[in-house]
Amino acid sequence: MDDAVPAIEVRDLVTHYGRRMILKGVSLTVRQGEVMVIMGGSGSGKSTLLRYLLALNRPSSGSICLLGTDITSASDSELHALRKKMGVSFQGGALFNSMNIGDNVALPLREHTRLDEKTIRIMAHMKLEVVNLGGFESLMPAQLSGGMIKRAALARAIVMDPRLLFFDEPSAGLDPVVAAELDQLILKLRDVMNMTMVVVTHELDSAFTIADRITVLDQGHILMTGTVDEVRNSDNARIQDLLNRRPRNIDLDADEYLERLTGLEIE
Repeated sequence: MDDAVPAIEVRDLVTHYGRRMILKGVSLTVRQGEVMVIMGGSGSGKSTLLRYLLALNRPSSGSICLLGTDITSASDSELHALRKKMGVSFQGGALFNSMNIGDNVALPLREHTRLDEKTIRIMAHMKLEVVNLGGFESLMPAQLSGGMIKRAALARAIVMDPRLLFFDEPSAGLDPVVAAELDQLILKLRDVMNMTMVVVTHELDSAFTIADRITVLDQGHILMTGTVDEVRNSDNARIQDLLNRRPRNIDLDADEYLERLTGLEIE
């Protein structure tokens, strides 16, 4: 793939949950090999955007191209092939509690390759070493700390050497020291494995540490995309509210609120 071609290109993305519009014409480009952080307040649409980037839902309109494939019009077989080039580290880890860590990490290789079992175990062990969990293969998820669960989930996400890696709140629920260690691990993966990463987070310290660029979402719109310094120095009032933890003054429309509660359109 040409390095000049974006790894991800989103154009005029519109999505709905029922009649409610969530993303309102979002456009976004992620360059190859960069860490793009998506941040915003609760309800801004950042988790929704992640779901559509993973092709878990079809948008109302607009396009999403991953590695040159438009996933809004791709066939099931095309999506299946594309997903083999993607890794996802879920917020809660999403490890299978009935499997030990080694088997959790090896699962994608067993499902999607024809490698022999010895090779699969070697590759799973190598990825656990990358995330500093070498020697923990036999432990069950219930025996791990929160930080270890995050790292095991990351090892599973990278076991097939994906070109795109997605994170959903990687630092959520971790103490500051463990969160900082995970941030450094993300940067190590970017530099060593040359992966393109999209990270959804509301943790400012983490975002400012790992991001090459940051996209700020608010109420389904992109307020800006820029470098860490550009975001920090933005004169947008809503962005400064987010950075400085200032609450918004919310004007509540009584008819709109009643409509959301009842699901009925108010005449």
